[in-house]
This record gives sequence, C-alpha cells and structure tokens, in this order.
Amino acid sequence: MALASNRNSAASFPGRTCLAVILAAGDGTRMRSTRPKALHKVAGRSMVGHVLSAVVEAEADRIVVVVAPTHGAIEAEAKTIARDAEAVIQTERRGTAHAVLAAREAIAFGYDDILVAFADTPLVRPETFALMRKALADGESAIVALGFEAKDPTGYGRLILKDGGLEAIREERDASAEERKLTTCNAGLMGVSGRHALDLIEAIGCENSQKEYYLTDIVAIARERKLAACALIVSEEEVLGVNDRTQLAAAEALFQARLRESALDAGVTLVDPSSVTLAFDTALAQDVTIEPNVVFGPGVAVGAGAVIRSFSHVEGATIGENATIGPFARLRPGATLMRDVHIGNFVEVKASEVGAGAKINHLSYIGDASIGAKTNIGAGTITCNYDGFGKFRTEIGEGAFIGSHTSLVAPVKIGDGAYIGTGSVITKDVSADSLVIARERQIEKPGWAIGFREKNRK
Repeated sequence: MALASNRNSAASFPGRTCLAVILAAGDGTRMRSTRPKALHKVAGRSMVGHVLSAVVEAEADRIVVVVAPTHGAIEAEAKTIARDAEAVIQTERRGTAHAVLAAREAIAFGYDDILVAFADTPLVRPETFALMRKALADGESAIVALGFEAKDPTGYGRLILKDGGLEAIREERDASAEERKLTTCNAGLMGVSGRHALDLIEAIGCENSQKEYYLTDIVAIARERKLAACALIVSEEEVLGVNDRTQLAAAEALFQARLRESALDAGVTLVDPSSVTLAFDTALAQDVTIEPNVVFGPGVAVGAGAVIRSFSHVEGATIGENATIGPFARLRPGATLMRDVHIGNFVEVKASEVGAGAKINHLSYIGDASIGAKTNIGAGTITCNYDGFGKFRTEIGEGAFIGSHTSLVAPVKIGDGAYIGTGSVITKDVSADSLVIARERQIEKPGWAIGFREKNRK
C-alpha cells in the first residue's frame, strides 16, 4: 500500500526497539572539498547531524554510522548528537546493501525496526521516520520504502506499485521503457522489519549493470518470500539528496523556509523573511521582531519582545526580554544580555554578561566582561582583554558611567556608580561612586602652528 505523510505525527513506540543505520561513507567528490560530504552544513548543523537528530527524535535506541576508513571526523560529529552512536567502517564500495551489512553485528542483535538513512538527506523530518516505524509496527509490511512524486524522474529508481503494495524498486538503468515512464520514485531511505532484515539483505545479489549490491532489491526478495512491502510518499523537497554545492544551497534554502515558517507561526515578526538567516536551533520567543538582513548562527535564544535590527550577526548568545540589538551589531559566543539591554550600531560583545537595562550604544568592543544593571558604556569604549597570550576579565558594577573612548585594561574592576572620564585608559581598579580621569594633561602652545607652517613651506 502507499501511505500519505503526516508531519504532525509523533513518535511513540513503547516496548518496541529500533536500530538506525546511517550511510555516511561517500566522499562527495562533486562537492570539490577536502571535508567529507556528510560534514557540510545546512542551517548551521552538519548534514549527518540533521539525520542523527531526526532518528533520535523518532526514538531510535541504537545508531550505527557507516563511514569510510578516512572519515573519523564523522564519528566525532555523530557523538555530539548521540553520545552512544557507533561508527563502523565500510572498506569497499560495493553498493548500498553492502554498506548496510557493515552494520551486520548490530542488525543481528534483534531490533524490532531497522531504519536505513543517508547522511546527505538532511531535510527528512523526524515525523517521517516515525511514520516508517509505525508502518512496521502495524505488522502488515516487512519493508517500508520512502518515495516521492518526481517533477522529472530522470536518474531516479522507480517504485513499482501494484494492487496497493510495493512490488519492486527498479534502478533506472535496469528499468524497462514502460517502467521509466513512472514518476513515483525511490528516495533511498527504508524501514525493514528486524525479524527479517539480515536474511533479506544477505540474499541480495549483484546481477545488475553495475555489479553492485542494491538495497532496493530487498523489496523483490521480500515479495518472493510472501512478505509485504509498502511505500511512504513524501514531498520531493523533503528527500532532496545533496551531492554538490548547488544542491547544498538548495537544501539550505528549503531548510531556511521551514525555519522561517515555524518562527512566524510562533508569533515572531520577520519584517523581510527571505533576508533573515536562522540556525537549526534558533529559539525566538513570542513578539520578537527581526528586521531585514539579520544572520543567526547556532546557539541563540531571544526573549519575548526583543528587537534585532538590520545587519546584525548573532551566534552563541542569549538575549533577554525587550532588549534591542543593532543595527550592525555583532554578538559572539558567550554573550548573555539581560532584559531591556541596548546594544547599538557597530558594537561587538563576546563572552560577557550585560545586566538589565545597561546600554552599549555605539562603536564599542566588550569582551570577557561583566557589566552591571543600568550601566552606560560610552561610544568607542573597549575592554582590552588579550595580551597576546591570555584572556583577562573586566568587571563593571551597577549604575556606572563609562565615558566615551575609554580603554579598560583587564584585569580591572569598576565599582558601582563610578564615573570614568572621557578618553581614559584605566589600568587600576576603581572604587564605587568615584570619578576617575586617566589621560594626559592638555597642553596649548599659542601660535605654534604658524611657525610650523612657515618652517615647512616650500
């Protein structure tokens, strides 16, 4: 039978176990990159990371990632998403079934559901994996193949459907002329009953034009053994495979559209949605306003009512309620801003805590610092936090006033309510409620300029 996708389905399989096998051994030569294809990013997360996250959300109990001998970085990446993820090596490239059998030991363990996914299909939703598991749990099918209706089926394997069931999957090079007219295509991802998985996969041969072991042949073998198979049909966009930079850009655009739609549905105002770049984990509360041309890197949370003005770049930062950021602001990892903070144009904040109601409105750099509530940081102020070898902290109390063009040479502490005169270079701690002026005394020499010009006139 062919099933329709339901993006609102939630995973819930009490007492049922699942193994996910992620195929990630491809070099991705068309990417023209020294980096393994699976590690290229979409919305700030690696493609393999997206796939791993989706199968985790679909309640996979065990994850095995099949990698090439030189792809140790993929294993490390996998463990950042699923700590218990395992990597197995595919030493030869002899087709998808051969790749899956690199996880033979895990498959033989006896899981109820086996999910086979690809590290270069980052847009597949957790709900889709859950639906594949549900089809297996219903007990009517031993095989669930993911498919889509192709605008142009050229190059894809075709799903051969008959009497509500899936009869076979035919690679295009092996398909008949009549079969090539079909537009229901194979996405490659598959769910297999754990009870039959190993026997079926081991029965796959290589009698085809490529002399490879196609996982797709599992359907015909299952039908020969009187086991049912079905197809789960999703959108073509969801199963987009990434093989080159053009397809990577297409995946990014599709994922961004998905993230923007989710933000709008949650009560976020995007003044010009297409110009805003979000990360996979950007958390925007209700009534946040994002102006055009804002970029979010990973690890950002923005509180209710905050405004992010145009041309700002935010990564690894927490922004409190009703804060205002930008335009042209940069928040780097470790920036934590409390409610009602103002960060203005050409201000950079890194690894710093900024207290409620504090203002840093113009042309400043604040790094490795803590700034108390209601403190005002004047234009051009910088924390001098790095001496070429180590980083040092600046601590500024509540209600302090830091005059424009001040340099705070860390480590240094400024007390509550202190005033720092404009143009000061502060190298020592400042006590609360004091005024400090640390600059050279102004010297004036009347008429000096006239003599200087006369001396140098030609």
